[in-house]
Amino acid sequence: MDKLSTNNSYINKMLSEQEFWSKFLQSLETEKDSNKIFVSILKQTSIKKLTENELEIQCSSRGVLDYCEKRRSEITERVFFTLSKRVNISFVVAKNNNLKEAPLLDYMPAPEDIFKRAGINPNHTFDNFAVSTSNQVAFAASQSVASSLGKSYNPLFIYGGVGVGKTHLTQSIARVILEKDNESAVYFCSSEKFVNELIESIQKKNTAKFKKKYRSFKLLIIDDVQFIAGKQTVQEEFFHTFNTIVSSGGQVILTSDRPPFEIKNLEDRLRSRFSGGLIVDVSPPDFELRTAILLIKAKEKNIDIDIDSAKMIAELVLDTRSLEGTLLSLYARSLSLGNLGINLDLIENFFQSKKDVVKKRLSVSDIIKTVCSYYNIKVSDIKGETRKSDVAFARQVAMFILRTELNMNLEEVARNLKRKDHTTVIHAITKIREKQIKDVSFSQELNLIIKNIKQST
Repeated sequence: MDKLSTNNSYINKMLSEQEFWSKFLQSLETEKDSNKIFVSILKQTSIKKLTENELEIQCSSRGVLDYCEKRRSEITERVFFTLSKRVNISFVVAKNNNLKEAPLLDYMPAPEDIFKRAGINPNHTFDNFAVSTSNQVAFAASQSVASSLGKSYNPLFIYGGVGVGKTHLTQSIARVILEKDNESAVYFCSSEKFVNELIESIQKKNTAKFKKKYRSFKLLIIDDVQFIAGKQTVQEEFFHTFNTIVSSGGQVILTSDRPPFEIKNLEDRLRSRFSGGLIVDVSPPDFELRTAILLIKAKEKNIDIDIDSAKMIAELVLDTRSLEGTLLSLYARSLSLGNLGINLDLIENFFQSKKDVVKKRLSVSDIIKTVCSYYNIKVSDIKGETRKSDVAFARQVAMFILRTELNMNLEEVARNLKRKDHTTVIHAITKIREKQIKDVSFSQELNLIIKNIKQST
């Protein structure tokens, strides 16, 4: 930052107080790592008085004054750096018309509040998203949408298994838009939240409020959109919401565990809308990408780990969402052993007793979740007592896959689906095998489910 002068009388003579403050703000703004919010709020201030030992700053509102009081030490240091001398700084609310009148809290909220309001995780950025051949097309498409909202691909439809980075990518787009304009109407929500809010608005007879909220977004991101399938009223409302946003120049982004043409019970008009933009898949991360993800997570958490150790973990942990938990567990164990660091011996000992158990637990979970997702039912239902035909059939499919893909014995299958005995499993396996032989369409459906399971593990 350039110093204006070490002589206060020079400032008084050659520069007016407001000219000094204007140059002071300009110098802050041109700093390489300037805090945009800090500068923006200081722009809502001006100098009321500047003397040899005193600087009185007037603020456009009480909210601005409160913010400046909290940042008093930083402002004091920056003024000192400019004047090369210490002055007493005080803040007052402007009582004249020299500044534009402002409401009580007319200043930018903290970035964390902006992101929270939009439903996004502030840790999700393009910078910390690991890119490889499995997701580079989706990454490029997401960046394109972020740079030209509503013009590149509308909608952008990203699909893939659990933990492949769909949420990270879509929330990174939202973050870019909010960083450009924190007042942009941006919202990320799950399909479940959309459904629940719609149901609540119907119960309270205020659907107009619901429609006004969702149809006014500049960017709307719906996560796991496959779960609106089969829900007639929800699909009707989402169809109109989709059309309103797109026709007004806004952007719609959707994520799913499968492409539109594979979503059962989805209305044809929605399937057509979903297919009208760009459909891109994100494959499960390969070994190299899992290694990169581990190294990124370690750097974020200040955990020292060498490349060989990261590779070893990536070889043993195939589930993306388990990578961070494994890293933290290994770090905790290293601390308990005297902070010896994460090394190959530690990793080998850690997995020695857990490798097979972890792999089997993950596989069972993935099978049940994928089957439930495909048939649009809850995990709690498939493990529950309900005998509804759609749930009972999905339960039989899960039993068949657990038996054939994991080579589980009948008792294990029954236990994992909370059945009382193995006779239910025998009946399920027999029924599914017969249907697989007789019904070509179902056989293809079953193969697709198994394929999705293998992609997500």
